[in-house]
Amino acid sequence: MNNQSKSIYKVAGYLLTTVMLLVLTGCTTMNPLTTVDEKRQRVLAMRNATLQDLYRVKPQTSSMIVNAPGYAVFSDANVNLVFASFSGGYGVVTNNKTLKETFMKMGEAGIGLGLGIKDFRSIFIFHNEAVMNRFINEGWQFGAHADAAAILNDQGDAVGGEIVLDNITIFQLTKAGLALQATVKGTRYWKDETLNR
Repeated sequence: MNNQSKSIYKVAGYLLTTVMLLVLTGCTTMNPLTTVDEKRQRVLAMRNATLQDLYRVKPQTSSMIVNAPGYAVFSDANVNLVFASFSGGYGVVTNNKTLKETFMKMGEAGIGLGLGIKDFRSIFIFHNEAVMNRFINEGWQFGAHADAAAILNDQGDAVGGEIVLDNITIFQLTKAGLALQATVKGTRYWKDETLNR
């Protein structure tokens, strides 16, 4: 093979690589969420799917949520599908009395989900309306102690994937189901000003 043929193959290889990269990039940015309403709908769909998953693995949580002043559902799974430039998670708080939905963000600072699990969803059940309102209006930061209050069942064993903090029961789900150890330490929650307009 002469030098001219080698050059042609080399250029063809570069072109093929460039085309493949463009195709792959196009796939990852296909159907971008362009409106606030579309983002809200994606968050609400995540909430509904997460609740169904929770009810399947822990059926008694359905009545807990219905009878509570309100609840929240957060996810850090597929964040890039919803907020392309946001590093952290997203969610929504639902007030059971007024049915008002408040969209929120979450940021992680050293979250300790066992073996570094990054694809998880959290369900917060508020047992006190004042605590829920404070969570919404003032934001929330869980400190380093936030996985130390795992609740116990009747036999004194820790309940997997569940903790209680300041009148909030928190469950965490991973792709495999209920997390072995729920923890929210180093995580901050605050209102999403864009989605709450």
